[in-house]
Amino acid sequence: MEHADGVEARPQHTAAVLDQVTDADDVVVTERGKPRWRVSTFGDRDTALERLQREGRYTPPAGEPAPWPRHPGGPTYTTAEADTLLDEMRGDH
Repeated sequence: MEHADGVEARPQHTAAVLDQVTDADDVVVTERGKPRWRVSTFGDRDTALERLQREGRYTPPAGEPAPWPRHPGGPTYTTAEADTLLDEMRGDH
């Protein structure tokens, strides 16, 4: 969750604004009602993926991957049919 604070309202209250910043919450500083800056904690402990996840730019994969199909779809070919198709693709027909 982000908090919004205006530059005009708090020019001398920088410490109070910084106190609102937590590991879970950033502070968005506005100028004339428009967001201009985002203040967040500096985390040396974050890995690149943790930072991307915190920023909402990465979603980790599901814990259990989808199972492979037992019988994948698609046509099946005999050896002769496969040879004919390969010859046609190569232009040897």
